[in-house]
Amino acid sequence: MKQLVPNFLKKRADLTPDRVALIFEETNYTFRQLFEYSREIAGQLCSIGLKKESTAGVLLSNHKDSVMILYALQMLGVRAVILNNRLTSEELLWQLEDSEVDVLLYENAFANKITEIKKTFPRAVIEKEELFQLEVAEAFIENEFDLDDVTTIMYTSGTTGHPKGVLQTFGNHWWSATASALNIGLSDEDRWLCAVPIFHISGYSILMKSVIYGMTVVLHQTFNEKAAIEDILKYRVTTMSVVSTMLLRINERLEVNQLPGHFRCMLLGGGPAPLSLLEDCKEKGIPVYQSYGMTETASQFATLAPEYSLSKLGSAGKALFPNQIKIIGKNGEEVSNHSEGEIVVKGPNVTIGYLNRVLETSESIKNGWFHTGDIGYLDAEGFLYVLDRRSDLIISGGENIYPAEIEGVLMSHPDIADAGVIGFTDSKWGQVPGAFIVAKGNTNLSEGELIEFCTKLLAKYKVPKVFRFVEELPRNASKKLLRKNLREMVKKEHS
Repeated sequence: MKQLVPNFLKKRADLTPDRVALIFEETNYTFRQLFEYSREIAGQLCSIGLKKESTAGVLLSNHKDSVMILYALQMLGVRAVILNNRLTSEELLWQLEDSEVDVLLYENAFANKITEIKKTFPRAVIEKEELFQLEVAEAFIENEFDLDDVTTIMYTSGTTGHPKGVLQTFGNHWWSATASALNIGLSDEDRWLCAVPIFHISGYSILMKSVIYGMTVVLHQTFNEKAAIEDILKYRVTTMSVVSTMLLRINERLEVNQLPGHFRCMLLGGGPAPLSLLEDCKEKGIPVYQSYGMTETASQFATLAPEYSLSKLGSAGKALFPNQIKIIGKNGEEVSNHSEGEIVVKGPNVTIGYLNRVLETSESIKNGWFHTGDIGYLDAEGFLYVLDRRSDLIISGGENIYPAEIEGVLMSHPDIADAGVIGFTDSKWGQVPGAFIVAKGNTNLSEGELIEFCTKLLAKYKVPKVFRFVEELPRNASKKLLRKNLREMVKKEHS
């Protein structure tokens, strides 16, 4: 039996039409205005042939137009492939072809990438200002959403180096918002500052919370700690999503007890923060909620309240209601407290699978439990500790980077015989990718040459910041790269 809920934005505009929905560049937009603008854009999208179950790629930045386009696509029942605007044209093209989008919508800021994409991309490509000039056709707005229907697709890197499209349903977003409210609470006075990218689940989930809660979003195009603090004060912001690098910069600028009493939650994702930073935040009265989540769980899945931030240092907290977490061993059995194993999760905000990846989906979802590939343990009180994010995952400034993808690019260089990539500790970004290179023969490769080569094929944050030239890489009998050995080599250098 279908589980149907009213169209999120349409229902919200009916319930609280005059409440402020969005603040962008000092301009307020009510839920009624947001619905009307989005409905008009929906009509323009219909004029180019988009309809329910169509698929549209979107390459947009944090902007009020982007918010309206995303809501318009959702109201039409069009699947939105939300693209990371930091990727190269080659990376974007791969995702567009894999998802078989019917049209690509973009903004002019990414025109250079689009020029490259157009050379081989066979379907319609439309700049947003072109879209806004089109005739407004009748918009076939959905009155109800089926919670099982896919509404968004976000690509996340896989351990093979190939990204996978994570299918996110209306139900995933609904339950993610519900779980968050049941955890950190909900008030009519809540306002959420969004300075994280809305192409990430961290940012997009805020837009979903907005229409479901009836909550104002203060949207920033980019993160600036001074502007963030000013707007927390100016707009009475109660909650802000951050990664550790953002929190570090905010903490450095804030004085003790500078944050107002109405601010109640700094939601930290993208990996744990160092002890010194958490201690400073506690001293300065910054209420930090550490969390664990991923694209596959439609944002936060477990969260640590600030009262435990020091006593449970390093913990990501407990699974939000109605989520579940368990740790399993190598043989698939559930292990005891404090025993390490794979983190598996279950809940209504967990993805139904990966786009066009039947095998990967069946390997990840077993008996209703999603196998994250992350290693961790639960303590005696049920607090989760994440030890290794998806085995070899590098988290740099909140961005997920998989070594295999970078290694694939490096190995395509004609003068490289072998390559291995791991994360190097960095005071600013938490981690940065570093590469171990085995050159062919007597080739003299330079660091600058490799940076230039990688920059053409990888997003800037994926380009290695450290290069080590070695004679050979540690591999086992089956030739699998032993990244653990590389990490141990780096540790010995600093010991």
